[in-house]
Amino acid sequence: MGRRGQSGGGGGGDVGVLLDTAVRGVVTAPEEGLDLALDTGASLLAASAGQWPAVSRAVLGHADTAVGRCWSAGWRPADLVRVVRRDLKPVHLALAVDLIAAEGRRHPAAALDRRWQEQLRELEAEVWWPSDEAYLSGFAQRHRLDRFALATVLLELLRSWGRLPPIAPVGPGPGRSAHTAHTAHSSRPEQRPRGPVAGEPRMLSRIRALLAKAESTDFPEEAEALTAKAQQLMAQHSIDEALLAVEGADPHAPGALRIGVDNPYEGPKTMLLDAVAAANRCRVVWAKEFGFCTVIGFDADLDGVELLYTSLLVQATHAMQQAGARQHLDGASRTKAFRQSFLVAYAARIRERLTEATERTTSDAAAGRHLREDGTAEQLVPDERLLPALKARTEAVDHEVGRMFPKLVSQRVRVSDGEGWAAGRAAADRASLRGRSGEIRG
Repeated sequence: MGRRGQSGGGGGGDVGVLLDTAVRGVVTAPEEGLDLALDTGASLLAASAGQWPAVSRAVLGHADTAVGRCWSAGWRPADLVRVVRRDLKPVHLALAVDLIAAEGRRHPAAALDRRWQEQLRELEAEVWWPSDEAYLSGFAQRHRLDRFALATVLLELLRSWGRLPPIAPVGPGPGRSAHTAHTAHSSRPEQRPRGPVAGEPRMLSRIRALLAKAESTDFPEEAEALTAKAQQLMAQHSIDEALLAVEGADPHAPGALRIGVDNPYEGPKTMLLDAVAAANRCRVVWAKEFGFCTVIGFDADLDGVELLYTSLLVQATHAMQQAGARQHLDGASRTKAFRQSFLVAYAARIRERLTEATERTTSDAAAGRHLREDGTAEQLVPDERLLPALKARTEAVDHEVGRMFPKLVSQRVRVSDGEGWAAGRAAADRASLRGRSGEIRG
């Protein structure tokens, strides 16, 4: 664990002022003046080898302010990393994770909700340096950078974060009630754990286990049976939570999570996420400029949405790539139009399949047919409260969307390739409704 270094004399304060000045100059610089501001700021910070340990200590102290300001503006760890991954380089990404880890020393684990802790685990945000004075030297050695190059990377990263606007929060920041864990999260779906996760609902652990078994089998029929059972459990869990709310046993309001949706074909990918979310009584709002969607719903549904979306996106991407490239009669490429139409059709067909599955499970539950956690069924007395309870939860989600995003606009996604549309629907019919981890590449 790193430690806060003590000032070694009067220079520490001067270095802090120097760092603040350099950061301010870079953050406020217009694009046409950015190179000069970076060169000036990096030269000041890297000028003296003897001053470098003090700069290192000041940088980690500055991280508390810079990162904490992002938390206050609604951003979360994976959000900040996603911004860096989209706009900067791998070395900036490594630095970003370290600064998040440094700021995290201010917060005990008990002050963080479950999903926030999960993000930090996925990012491997850990303090590896022996002291704050030694951090920059250690980082430079790891990444083979000189002082000037590292100072430039630092300032570019802080400019990226320093210019982020406030966004709608999806849960409490550190220390703001870890008991509301159901309302916070943004993560890379491909890094979701495949086994049980400490602290998550028992039903979700069983669903995750079923999906893992479906991935490991070599028999398509077995995979389909396992994943169908997982989907049934997801729907039944949502129904059980709705009835608990009627009885006053569920105090939770709708929450939210963020899921990254990147180019290429970000529009159709968002449509696929919306299809999964709608079938699970959730809503999706797309922030195209930041490369993520916010999914709003009840906690019983949010994790399942992410698991299933990840699986279907992997399958869709694989099927699309297997379909190969396409050309017009004159030899010009139409691969982009084909793939765009493929994914739009895939999302539309998946919406139909998932909606049918949800309606069947709801109809069974309304008739008193209940699915236990172990996957067996039991016949109960029909509960007339169920359909009104589900309607109330849908209305609550809609209300929360309106509160978080009062100025929403809709966007159409264009289909221009009939062959791509037909191929996408066929691939969706073949898709297994199962969870899977793995990097998505368009």
